[in-house]
Amino acid sequence: MSLLRTIWDELLSVFVDDARFAGAIVVWLAACWLVLPRLPLPAPLLPLILFAGLLAILIEGARHRARRG
Repeated sequence: MSLLRTIWDELLSVFVDDARFAGAIVVWLAACWLVLPRLPLPAPLLPLILFAGLLAILIEGARHRARRG
């Protein structure tokens, strides 16, 4: 039973290692979903905005993790 608990904990930590990071991604996705369709922007620009935000979150998450050690 302990092995199953260890596997579960490791699997969970893969997806939710940093709650702040995961929360930022969810907030960014929700903001894009709600706001981007309402903006008068060309269609090819919308995925670039989504990608740029996710990239910024990833970079900030990596910087935060590096500072934390």
